[in-house]
Amino acid sequence: MHFAFPGNPIAVFTLSYIAMVPVANLLGFAGQEYARKMPKVSGILIETAFGSIVEIILFVILIAKHTASDGSSEHGNLIPVIQAAILGSILTNLLLCLGLCFFVGGLRQARQKFHASISEVGSGLLLVAGFGLLIPSAYYSALKASAVQKATEHHEFTEKILQHNVLKISQVTSILLMIAFGIFIFYNASSQHSIFDEVLEADEHADFDHHEDVAKPKFTFTECIIAIILSLAIVTMLAVFLVVRIEDVVEAGIPDQFLGLIMLPLVEKAAEHLTAVDEAWDGQINFALFHCIGPSIQTALFNAPLVVVVGWALGKDMDLNFEIFMIVLLVLSIVVVGNFLRDGESNYLEGSLLVIVYIIVAVASWYYPNPDVATSNGGLDG
Repeated sequence: MHFAFPGNPIAVFTLSYIAMVPVANLLGFAGQEYARKMPKVSGILIETAFGSIVEIILFVILIAKHTASDGSSEHGNLIPVIQAAILGSILTNLLLCLGLCFFVGGLRQARQKFHASISEVGSGLLLVAGFGLLIPSAYYSALKASAVQKATEHHEFTEKILQHNVLKISQVTSILLMIAFGIFIFYNASSQHSIFDEVLEADEHADFDHHEDVAKPKFTFTECIIAIILSLAIVTMLAVFLVVRIEDVVEAGIPDQFLGLIMLPLVEKAAEHLTAVDEAWDGQINFALFHCIGPSIQTALFNAPLVVVVGWALGKDMDLNFEIFMIVLLVLSIVVVGNFLRDGESNYLEGSLLVIVYIIVAVASWYYPNPDVATSNGGLDG
């Protein structure tokens, strides 16, 4: 479609968007089969990483295609879409995916209990990530009223200096968040290895369909590698087609915020979402939590900082100065999810409430006007 009908950008975007789902699912399945050949915790981390590769590819292509060189929202400025997609990915995992897991699992079991070690570590890391992502926006919001257009004898703090400071804070914060993610990986893989292994091992044996899963044909190691390579190549190609047509879709009436907060995250993590919901239905709620909270942590602590660092390397001023609207959504979502995780149990009521909150966010993002880039990303030379 991309090459045969270049004059129909909406159709190209739609078909590329739809095609991304089965390809991402193949990548997730191949990663899952590869992970099964590893120890439980290491396998889950590898599987989560493969589930996030689509997101990383999309973010990197978006920042590479970003061409805006001023503070306007004109042609080529993709940073508002990237910023919305970063927070949208976290919100989709925390509200929609986790909500569906609680709801679907609650339909089969009145209450599902999960281990405190998984929920506590996940909640703590999400709070740290939310704090890190909030700081650049809070700094900008606190000082923007005192910044002036041009420096004077009595007032030297200009908007350009403010934007430059926000960019530097974002870059340093990104490096520190990536270090935090590295510590999280080390913690899971070594110091608490036995605890998480025991929890996930017990979950695996609690699987209602355990015998059917064992009997299913599995990929060999070679088949896993081939499937991963092929799906990565196709996903990259489809991501390029999507990014090239984003401006046409926005011009057709799809708001930037809705595109970033809702549409892109749904296709980025399709494989993770399907896997998590299936695990919740099978009674493996700890596995499901790993697949909901794990990708959220990776997006906040690694994927988002990575795109800032890549933009830094490419000379494009990508920062973490999000719209206040999006920051409020993120903080409230972390608080709500943390409250539901606190008691160590889930049911379909909690799941339905999380999904309803996500739908409210989707409706609000549809009616939210395209962001004023001067308040969202600094808009320096990029």
